[in-house]
Amino acid sequence: MTSSRQPAESRALPARTQTPPGPPGHWLWGHVTGFRKDRLTFMRQVAKDYGGVVALRLAHRRLWIVTEPTVIETVLITRAREFRKHFALRLNQGILNNGLLTSEGDFWLRQRRLAQPAFHRSHVATYIPTFVEHTMRLLAHWKVGENRDILDDMMSLTMRIASRTLFGADGDNHAQRVRGALDVSQEEFVRRLSRLIQMPKWVPTPGNRKIAKVVRDLDTIIYDFIRQRRASGEQRDDLLSRLLHARDDMDHTRMTDQQLRDECLTIFLAGQETTALALSWTWYLLAEHPEAAARIYAEVDEVLNGRVPTLDDLPRLQEIEHALLESMRLYPPAFILGREATADMELAGYFCPKGTTILMPQAVVHRDPRYFANPDNFDPTRWRNEFEKRLPKGAYFPFGGGPRICIGNTFAMIEMTLVLALIAQRFRFTMVPGRTVTTNQLFTLRPSPGVPATIVIRPNAGQSHLGG
Repeated sequence: MTSSRQPAESRALPARTQTPPGPPGHWLWGHVTGFRKDRLTFMRQVAKDYGGVVALRLAHRRLWIVTEPTVIETVLITRAREFRKHFALRLNQGILNNGLLTSEGDFWLRQRRLAQPAFHRSHVATYIPTFVEHTMRLLAHWKVGENRDILDDMMSLTMRIASRTLFGADGDNHAQRVRGALDVSQEEFVRRLSRLIQMPKWVPTPGNRKIAKVVRDLDTIIYDFIRQRRASGEQRDDLLSRLLHARDDMDHTRMTDQQLRDECLTIFLAGQETTALALSWTWYLLAEHPEAAARIYAEVDEVLNGRVPTLDDLPRLQEIEHALLESMRLYPPAFILGREATADMELAGYFCPKGTTILMPQAVVHRDPRYFANPDNFDPTRWRNEFEKRLPKGAYFPFGGGPRICIGNTFAMIEMTLVLALIAQRFRFTMVPGRTVTTNQLFTLRPSPGVPATIVIRPNAGQSHLGG
């Protein structure tokens, strides 16, 4: 991958003709064909051919593919105020509405202030018994020698954990409805992303009708939880209660039901699936690399000695942390991050017109050989000796970056580490022979057709104090 290394900080506007290089496109629809066929392969190729800043066009829409870490740092951190969320997040308006993922400006800042305390490490620590309980419930249903789809199991597990920690509810009653809604919204998102003409949401197209039904189903679930909690008046130990009782320090107001709905759905849908995907990709990679898996098994045996992991154990579960970091490097669940320029500006030495979409694909940047030796290899040992701290800020960003970094990153890392440790104490996996795992590029990066694996009991697992 070559690189665009022009200065990123100058505010003087270059000539309007000074635009980034890019491949020739169709006179009418630009680069829609390549983008529609395989977004990830297309972005990797144009970055390789044209450098760290590449200009594309999707019909009338200007698009830059940015894979240069210094420019990514500029967009996400240094000049974050000059960008907003990109057009693609507005395509399925009505699902997330004005949640943290999609809101902007002062409203976003207020919502972030209200929600941030709920994700403090001390609060996340109170959910550890929930992580343990639901993981152990899952393991109780596994049978040695059976073939299972690990993706399906991880999705079910994180859905139940999200239901309990967010709403204090058992996820089984509505998990299938939520998962179905999530699948429909992602598939419709991909269709709309590559469509030349976007129909208004009030037009009764098949896609619009699907999204309308998704919104109705999700609203029924979320508003029922909110109404029940407001009516009870009780302060419970879940995220909904913390959000419901959060008060803005500046104007002393609280969230409305609409705001609670938007934030709960954002946390529920965005956080649950990305966590499940990171766990699934990690188990797939460990099954394919038994030497890395062996280091994890040795670590959990030594650190935990058969007992349930606690928050205090996390700093000593380094092999698990490194496996997660490496898995999210190769297969970042949210694999493209986007912003939109809010004014004409200079960026990376080029003229960037207002409205230009800046796409920063983690799945491309994370495999840059300048920063990651043997970038296509799964090698958790690369993260030893504080390797992450030596990387440029824009070279590794699975949770985003800057002021809008994922609010649930601490929650996710604690949950994933504990789930991996609990499973690794008892089981390992081998991939089902003859089944190939590829990537399915929706809004997230899913393993397809899942992660088909065989359950194998670990030696001496029956001697653990976990029961079962």
